[in-house]
Amino acid sequence: MMDHMSLHVEDLPAMRVFYEKACAPLGISVVMQVTKEMTGYADMAGFGGHKPFLWLVGTEKTTPPLHMALKAETRAEVDAFYAAAIAAGGRDNGRPGIREHYHPNYYAAFVIDPEGHNLEAVCQKPE
Repeated sequence: MMDHMSLHVEDLPAMRVFYEKACAPLGISVVMQVTKEMTGYADMAGFGGHKPFLWLVGTEKTTPPLHMALKAETRAEVDAFYAAAIAAGGRDNGRPGIREHYHPNYYAAFVIDPEGHNLEAVCQKPE
């Protein structure tokens, strides 16, 4: 099981704002910040619940773009994630809905973040 990952971003302040807004409906927020002086190479923002699992690292844009799926507890959280991400400047890459090609309860929404990454929220529980 994965503990955490890093996403290198070109514009850390803008990406932090986007991820704060997009992830809020999922209960994900900035739980830790470290400075370039502390790391020796970059400012970082750690997103999670009680501990960081996603680090935005202010260096340069990760290429090629990544796909990341964030777990939602309910379908309503998926809907709220999508609305918040679009309002924060994300681009539609798949409105909320069932993706039966994965399985009958795969309810997800997809947005492209400001640096081109495909961010998904998914609830895999029955209604």
